Amino acid sequence: MTHHSESSADSGDRGTGRRGRRRGKKQRPFWQELPVLVVIAAVIAALLVNFVGRPYVIPSESMEPTLHGCAGCTGDRIYVEKLSYYWGDPKPGDVVVFVGPPSWNDTYQSTRSHNSVVRGVQNFFSFFGLVPPDENDLVKRVIAVGGQTVQCCDAQGRVLVDGKPGDEPYARYTIPYTPGQTFGVGGGREFAPIKVPDGNIWVMGDNRNNSRDSRAHTSDDLHGTVPVSNVRGEAVFKIWPPGRIGPVRSESPQPK
Repeated sequence: MTHHSESSADSGDRGTGRRGRRRGKKQRPFWQELPVLVVIAAVIAALLVNFVGRPYVIPSESMEPTLHGCAGCTGDRIYVEKLSYYWGDPKPGDVVVFVGPPSWNDTYQSTRSHNSVVRGVQNFFSFFGLVPPDENDLVKRVIAVGGQTVQCCDAQGRVLVDGKPGDEPYARYTIPYTPGQTFGVGGGREFAPIKVPDGNIWVMGDNRNNSRDSRAHTSDDLHGTVPVSNVRGEAVFKIWPPGRIGPVRSESPQPK
């Protein structure tokens, strides 16, 4: 009996000691933990923006009516995801954001300040997705991929891929097709056959009479095609304005 009482008392003393030690540990004030939380949040944001996806603003009307961006319209904000192209290349019908090749940059103006300090700050915030990247980012639809031949037109003014016309319900033409009229001349559509090199894509805007796309650059070194390595990701969702929130669908123009 005596041995039992001593054990109980000893256990109680040890329990009291542990509770006392726990009470002795003080939690850090929030202002001390805040910098750590900010750093963690910034790292997560940077990883998401650079490796998962990021929002982009549509600045032009070249993708009307799929994406709004014309003068007087509310510029759509789209979410562009990057994950799917880590394991595969863009497919016909995908709406992609890409960096324009050098010959496409003739009208591009840098968004960065001439002041080196301000420019450094802008580049820093760009890494975390708080400032747009300083590059000529464009959005178009993939019409043909490496190894395919694209041209226009058949008797109905349709684009041909490997000699076959496709169905393009998303395409807007504001000027009727005139046989023999080349692209860039009075709303003409025709362009000579272009074989897309492996590792490249041929892109066109949905607003066909108001889009400066692959057709406008057939005389450059890449014959208007865009390297897949220039693609930043696939546009998958319109996130702004509220009235236009919804998916951006991939619709292949090529017959199955």
